[in-house]
Order: sequence, then C-alpha cells, then structure tokens
Amino acid sequence: MGIKIYKPTTPSRRDTSVLTSGDLTKVAPTKSLLVSGKNMGGRNSSGKITVRHQGGGARKLVRIVDFKRDKFEIPAVVASIEYDPGRNSRLALLNYKDGEKRYIVAPVSMKVGDNVISSKNKVEFSTGNTMPLIHIPTGMTVYNVEIKPGHGGQIARSAGNSVTLMGFDKGNAQLKLPSGEVRLVKETCLATVGTVSNPEFKNIRWGKAGRMRHRGIRPTVRGKVMNPVDHPHGGGEGQNPIGMKHPKTPWGKPALGVKTRKKNKASSKFILERRPSRKKKK
Repeated sequence: MGIKIYKPTTPSRRDTSVLTSGDLTKVAPTKSLLVSGKNMGGRNSSGKITVRHQGGGARKLVRIVDFKRDKFEIPAVVASIEYDPGRNSRLALLNYKDGEKRYIVAPVSMKVGDNVISSKNKVEFSTGNTMPLIHIPTGMTVYNVEIKPGHGGQIARSAGNSVTLMGFDKGNAQLKLPSGEVRLVKETCLATVGTVSNPEFKNIRWGKAGRMRHRGIRPTVRGKVMNPVDHPHGGGEGQNPIGMKHPKTPWGKPALGVKTRKKNKASSKFILERRPSRKKKK
C-alpha cells in the first residue's frame, strides 16, 4: 500500500493524491455479508438535521463487520483483504473452520493465508488474534477494544489507530488512547492484537471539493460571512472580525476549547487522565 501523487495537469490536480490498491486481494465483496444502507443526510427520525454538512455521496453497500469477535475457539483463515467504502481501514474476510464467513477490521501486516482465532483464554500474541485484556502483556498495542464486556469493540477502529495497554488495577485495565487520554475498562473486555490497517490514510490530499462530495461531506460556510440572523459571527462590512471576545456556535453557545462533557457523567470515574487540551492561539 502506498500513496500516488497526481501530476499537476489542472489546478485541482496539483498535490492531489490517492491510495494505491496494491494491498487488496479481492475486488468484489461477499454478497452474503452485504446490506443496503440508507443515507439519512445527517437527519434523525423526525427529519431534523442533527449533524451538519452531511448528504449526497456515492452510492455504496454496507459491509457487515464482526466487531464482537464472539466465535470463540474456532480457528479461521484470512481469505482476502478488501476495500470498504464505509470506513478508512481495510477489511479481512475470514473463513472459519465450520464454514462460516465473517468480515473483521484488518490490522497492519495481515495477509492472505494467516491463521487467527478468538478466545476467552490466553492464545498466541499474533496479529489479528482476539482475547480478554487480562491475558495480554503490558505495553502491547491492541485495537477494536470493548468498553463493556460483550458489547463489541468500540475503541480504536479507524485507520492506523491502536491502544497501548498500560497496566492493571483492581480488575480494570489501563488503556492509553490515541488522543492521549488514559481510561479504565474491565480486564475481561476483548481486544485484538495489532494496529488498524491503512495508516497512510491520514496523508491523503483530497485536492478538490468534488472528492469530498463523493464522500458525502457537504460544504462548510464560515459564520463570519453569514448575516447576523444566521450566525452570531455574522454581519459587518468586508473582512470584519467576529466582534466578540470568544467565538460561538451557530446557537450562541461558547465554542473552541469549552468543555461540553457533562459534569456528572457516569463514565467520568473511568477516565484517569484527560487528553491534552488544545493550546489557544495568541
């Protein structure tokens, strides 16, 4: 896998880059693991926009990915490494010994023919194997980590991400997340050994607005170029500043660096060290 940089034949091509597909071993997905997805455009069930700047995008089928890895003690062989339009990492198709097929998030260096297994007991610490955190050595990097036992992996699933196991204390495992945050999860939570594949994804230069529209990302308009009725930063003549001490959201609440986490949130007691705060620009 690598990055291809286009020749600057047009202004939009200048410095534009794409990921190569040399690491993919199969083009067509497995039909039994596909479902049709519906694009909600950032709207909830009532039709109200709850997430802005979403909509459109290329049509795609949703791959059913096994985040739980709950097929225990049954060995599997990696049949192929595939592309998934719904995520920035690669998928690995597993053929289990009993004949079942499942997709998992592929780790770095996984290749066709590798043997993997998911177990509630201690197994070999090879890339792609899944086991409870209590059986994994301190200092090892893992991904697809559960927050609650049996709920499926929710931490470190995007391209190039991994979690470092720092230690254990009173039935909990201490994890250092990609953000720098250190938090506790139960030592019985499952985790997969390795780092998520496709780490070069962060280095892509998208080049033009059209490629972002294909991804389902709509334009973002600055608040200062709006009218006062549309945004607190709006109004004025020309390239004017926002006219206030602190930036605000479109709904008038403080933005940029303001903590939005609820003070009495139940999971706060599991956070040992918060992620580093963003440095304010002078």
